[in-house]
Amino acid sequence: MVLMFVCICNAITERDVQAAVADGAGSLSDLQAQLGIATCCGCCAETAVQYLPGGHYDSPLHNEHGLGARSIAGPAANDAAATTLVETVARRA
Repeated sequence: MVLMFVCICNAITERDVQAAVADGAGSLSDLQAQLGIATCCGCCAETAVQYLPGGHYDSPLHNEHGLGARSIAGPAANDAAATTLVETVARRA
């Protein structure tokens, strides 16, 4: 699994931000209060707001493929067909 860090200063990942948004964060102030994001150098603020409702990473396309606030990673991990595919790919590698 690859972790994308949104805030390097405070080691906050994309999944941390997605979880905060799923729990009701609706503004940068909410994210700052919940996670401490953009409270040091502030370079991550522009990226962080893209995960909020209406932002670039909140689009239906991103949500459908697990790239937005609503991830499909859990259901996919329990899908027997996906597990078989991963095992097949691993054997070929």
